Order: sequence, then structure tokens, then C-alpha cells
Amino acid sequence: MADAKKAWGGRFTGSMDEFITRFGASLPIDRAMWESDIRGSIAHVRMLAAQGIMPAADAEVIEAGLREVFDELAEDRFVFDNADEDIHMAIERSMTAKVGPVGGKLHTARSRNDQVATDSRLHAKGLASDLIEGVVALQETLLARADEQFGVVMPGYTHLQKAQPVLLSHHLLAYAWMLQRDVTRLQAARAAADLSPLGSAALAGTTFPLDRRTVAEALGFAGITPNSLDAVSDRDFVLDLAYACSVAMMHLSRLCEELVIWSSDEFGFVTMDDGYSTGSSIMPQKKNPDVAELVRGKTGRVYGDLVGLLTVMKSLPLAYNKDMQEDKEGVFDAAATLSDCLRACIGMVATLTFNEDRMRAGARGGFMAATDLADHLAAHGVPFRDAHEIVGRLVLDCERSGRTLQDLSLEDLRAASPAFADDAVAAVDLDAIVARRSTEGGTGHDAVKAQLVLARDAIAGTREWLGSLAR
Repeated sequence: MADAKKAWGGRFTGSMDEFITRFGASLPIDRAMWESDIRGSIAHVRMLAAQGIMPAADAEVIEAGLREVFDELAEDRFVFDNADEDIHMAIERSMTAKVGPVGGKLHTARSRNDQVATDSRLHAKGLASDLIEGVVALQETLLARADEQFGVVMPGYTHLQKAQPVLLSHHLLAYAWMLQRDVTRLQAARAAADLSPLGSAALAGTTFPLDRRTVAEALGFAGITPNSLDAVSDRDFVLDLAYACSVAMMHLSRLCEELVIWSSDEFGFVTMDDGYSTGSSIMPQKKNPDVAELVRGKTGRVYGDLVGLLTVMKSLPLAYNKDMQEDKEGVFDAAATLSDCLRACIGMVATLTFNEDRMRAGARGGFMAATDLADHLAAHGVPFRDAHEIVGRLVLDCERSGRTLQDLSLEDLRAASPAFADDAVAAVDLDAIVARRSTEGGTGHDAVKAQLVLARDAIAGTREWLGSLAR
């Protein structure tokens, strides 16, 4: 006997293998989309009534049943059945049990293919919006710390070697701008999901006179997909979201890597709050930056989610294939992981203690005034390549004698080159070095103040955009 509980059981004379039933079920993953599924079904059934495809009275009964199911799921009272393959069939089964045979009309002019694609797009839009909220919250935290620590000088690095002194505020803002690009990517992922595939049916459209645009508008989509084959087989929007999550995690990992380094005794630039640190089971003195390390480690997990989905999609012929059931677990995991990591980073950054004296001491080492001395010579007519060589020899002499550039007198400088002017010693003052980087986007105090304004404006723009979604 065919399994009468299956929505597709009429074609079959035998029951599905019990293990294969479990193997093929997506309910443990796609149940997260229950709200999107019910929203889509209500919009669909209203359209069927408006188009005269279904009696209005039947549509009202079905919608009432769907709203009952909605309340049960929202209040965690919904009872799943062993035969439920996915959230879509579970909702339809429960609704039909409540309203009777009329519930079977819900699936008129609809396939699970376009139904699933619609649910996935709605859910992806919601995930992207929620993640943008988290990214903005971390940006705001970074800006608050940049404001609070304004004027603190630290060493800037290339190749993890001391390069030039910068303001700590400038360094923190670098991450705020990385996150702003993450906002842009997440907005693009949301836009990629913002077309309704409902009405594409299994792959070829339907013979019923549907009004796809009305349904799309009711569900908050910007428009409809133009090709039914593409509509049911497209998962680019999921890939876009997974990619945006991956890049955002890469940025968080870079931030956390620096915090791990900075919190070491060798650097001592920051002290982690106890709430974001752990100890050792054997070494009593240890205070480990485990939260930062864990965020760094979870980045690989999110990369795996993206690569997994790319691999699923790489060889699929049109249109829908069961492989595509694997499109959800990875991206749901990527979004959840990024969301958790954003929350962890917000708390970690907000509670960091920045050790200003250690940062400033670090900025004095490494001959980081060398470029400024070379610029001083160049400003007094020495070709820069010659100036570079002169200062390079000065650095070598300082290394041999155990001195810094700040230890040199004007006489020491002029012994290397008579082109050094009376104000040459001032060229190696840390605060002056930083202040002179006044070009737009530079680390100079005025430039960073202007940058803070730009960053606040960018965040305000994102907040305004998020607010427009709720209206």
C-alpha cells in the first residue's frame, strides 16, 4: 500500500523505507522558515480568491486555519507528525486537519519548488537585515571606543613590523570601515533575494491565471522573478548571503587576531575583561583570550558553509534537484555563527582596557620616525632616494649604538647630512609625526575627527535604511 500520508503518495504502491524517510527529511533544518511559509501561503490563498480560482469563503477558512497553526508554532505548541517531511507539508497537514478537505485547495497553482524558493528568499531577507543590525552595533561600539581613546598614539605595522605611529582611534576606525563594506554586501545579498518566485510552480509556470505581482507586493518583495526555470533553481541569493557572512567573519577574525596579539605580555597593549577571558586548568597565572580565539576559529566554519553550497550547486542541471535541499543548513549556520560572533565582539571591544603607556612606548621603538626624517630632507631639497639612504644609515648607526631616533641631537643629524634644518629634531616627535598626517583619510588628529563624522554619517544612513524596512 502507498503511504497515504505523503502528499505525493498517489503514484506509489509501496511505502518509503523508514531510514530513507528520515534521510530525505529536511524538517530539522527548514522548520526555521515556518513564519515565512505561512506568510507566503496566506498571500497565495488570498490571490487565488481574488483571481476567482478559489471561492472567497474557502480562502477565508484556509487562512483562519493557517493563522491557528501560526499561533501554535509561535507559542511552541505545534505537534509535528512522524510523516512530516518538511515544514511546508507539516503546516499544510495541520491546517487541513483543522479545516477539513477544503485545506487541500491551498496548494492549487503552487509547487513545493516555488513555495520553498519563496520561503527561502523571505527568510534570507530577514537574516540579512538582522545581521546588518549586528554589524552596525559593532561599528557603534568601535566608534565609541575611538572617541573615548582619541589622542592615544600606538605603533602602526606592516608585515607585523613597526612602521609608523598612528592614533589608536584611526586603527579602530579601520575596522569600522571594513564593517561598512560588510553592510553593503549584506544589503546586496538581501536585494538578491528580493524577488518573488511564487507562481513559477514546479518549473514551467501554471495554467491558472495567477496575479504574481500582487502576491509579491503583499510579501514585501521588490518584484517577481522573470523566468520560472531559473526561479525554482536559483540559489545565488543564498550564496550571496553566505559570501557576505564569510567576508564579515574574515574581518572579525582579523580584529580578534590583533586582540590576541595585543593582549600578550610581549605587547601588553590591551587587557581583556574577565568576562571575555578564561584561565588554565594547570597554570594559575594564565588569562587567555579564548573568546577572540574562538571567533577566529569559527571563521573556518563559515568558509566551509560557503564552499559546501558552492559545491552542491556546481553541476546541477535545470531545474530543481533534491541536492538543493542542502542549501539551507549551511547558510543558516553561517548567519547564526556570524550573529553570535558579532555579539561576542561587541562585548569584548566594549570592555577592553587599552594600555596607553604601553602603546606609546611601543610607538617610540622601531625607528618609526625614519620616514619623517627622510621627508624633512626631501622638503629641504634632497632627492627622496638620497634622503632614504641617509636616514637608513642613521637607523643602522642607532641600532649599533642602542639608541632611538628620538635620542639624536641636531648635531648628530647634521653629521649625517648638513641638509638637516634647525627643526629637524622636531620631526621625530611622536605627536607631531601623527599630527602631520593631515591628508584626508590619514591618521592626523583633524583627519581622524573628520573620519569620525563620516563614519557616524554612514552608520546613521544604515540605521535609516533599516528603519525604512520596518515601515
